[in-house]
Amino acid sequence: MDLKKTALILIDLQKESKYGIEGIEGIVSHAQALIRVCRELDVPIIYTRHINRKDCVGLSNGEPLDDQGAPIFYSSDSEDIEILDGIKPLQEDIVIDKYRWSSFHQTSLDLILRSKDIKHLLIGGLVTDGCLMTSIFDGYFRDYQINLVKDICGATNEGAHMASILIMANWIYDLKIFNTDELIKKLYGKEYRAWESTAPDQLQFTPENMRSVFQRLG
Repeated sequence: MDLKKTALILIDLQKESKYGIEGIEGIVSHAQALIRVCRELDVPIIYTRHINRKDCVGLSNGEPLDDQGAPIFYSSDSEDIEILDGIKPLQEDIVIDKYRWSSFHQTSLDLILRSKDIKHLLIGGLVTDGCLMTSIFDGYFRDYQINLVKDICGATNEGAHMASILIMANWIYDLKIFNTDELIKKLYGKEYRAWESTAPDQLQFTPENMRSVFQRLG
């Protein structure tokens, strides 16, 4: 991995996610550690924010609304769209607002990455089975090499979290999966441990063995 061609993308680590995401405190702590190292090594840091306009313009089909007809989640008039306080962007960081799950859908993300000649993406964020997974697949389809930071991911329940990571591991052919401490070792040029994809549909997980297969990912 050429660090000059690498960027960290943090998907939707917003105040909205304080409500109901399993393990959010650990996710923030790991993100803080990785952010510090990326700043030290001059790896660009890109944040995304999911936003639903209060006036409902451009909402996804079936987006949940409250009794007044306004979005329940990520409403543009709420401070819950802001990045979590512990990992707020600095002035030199890039923040991309989006109106669909994928961070690539009708945003400037691909343009920004290509203008910086980025080839490798370090990605973590929320939620694993929604905005994170769709962003990763869209990044893969645009020929970026994806490095998933597993302990900077989370969902509202363990099953959705594990299943979505296993699906990505099965079908993103050059995927690498890290925990934060192991990725930091790699960034510093030290020996590290990571899971790497070796073949399509390689994991063959079932409801009965999902946890044990998931543990093999690091």
